[in-house]
Order: sequence, then structure tokens, then C-alpha cells
Amino acid sequence: MKTAVVYRSMTGHSKKIANAIAAELNTYSEDVRLKPQIESTDLLFIVGGIYSGESLGEMTDFVKDLDTTKVKTAALVTSSARNKYGQNKVRATLEENGIKVLDEYRCIGNFLIYKMGHPNKEEIAGAVKFAKEIAKRNS
Repeated sequence: MKTAVVYRSMTGHSKKIANAIAAELNTYSEDVRLKPQIESTDLLFIVGGIYSGESLGEMTDFVKDLDTTKVKTAALVTSSARNKYGQNKVRATLEENGIKVLDEYRCIGNFLIYKMGHPNKEEIAGAVKFAKEIAKRNS
């Protein structure tokens, strides 16, 4: 099964999570700001943070432009200081375009000094475990 990982990170947390997932799955991670061209992919991991209750517009724009003939399914990995928000716009955009979202992993992020130290090693390890399980279930 072919997997890919994309991320958008303002603070570096999502990049750190995406790189850990990519390393575990023997694939690569790319920043959506670089407008990566996703080749035929069975499972695309989308890693991003939540800012003021929303995903960054660049992430939503990226998934809006995905070639739905090349991406079969997606899984979301989200960090948020409040941990109650998910990548709802990203999920809705994917599903509207016919890309099935398998699941979403949420971990604690931080904002300025609020929740400093998050995501921590255990939370990043949790995201990696989630990715491995999703990839295994869907291979």
C-alpha cells in the first residue's frame, strides 16, 4: 500500500508529527505550502494544527485541489491547544470531493505559553501508533 504524509505547520509541531509518521511508514512528508503533487496514493495522512477553531486556509485549499483519482483515502492527525477541535473543514472538503476519511487522531498542541511542551513525546508516539494501525487496517 502506498502512503504519503502532508502537513502545514506554523509552530513546527505538525511538521515534527508528520516527519515521525513518515519515518515509521517509510515514506515522505511534505509541506502543503510547497504544493506537493501527490501521486497515486492509497492512504494520505494530513497533519495540521487548529488555530482559532479552524484549520489553516492553506490546508483547506490544498485538499480542495487534490486529484481524487489519485488519492483513495485519508486520515487526519490534528494538534490543538484545546484538543476539542478537529480538522472539520478539511474533513468536509475531502468527503465532498469523494475521498473517504478513515479516522482522526487528536493530540494536545500549544498556543504561546498555554499548554507549553505539547505535543510531547508520548503524544507524538500516539500519532505514530495511530498511523501504523490505520495503515495496517487498510493494507
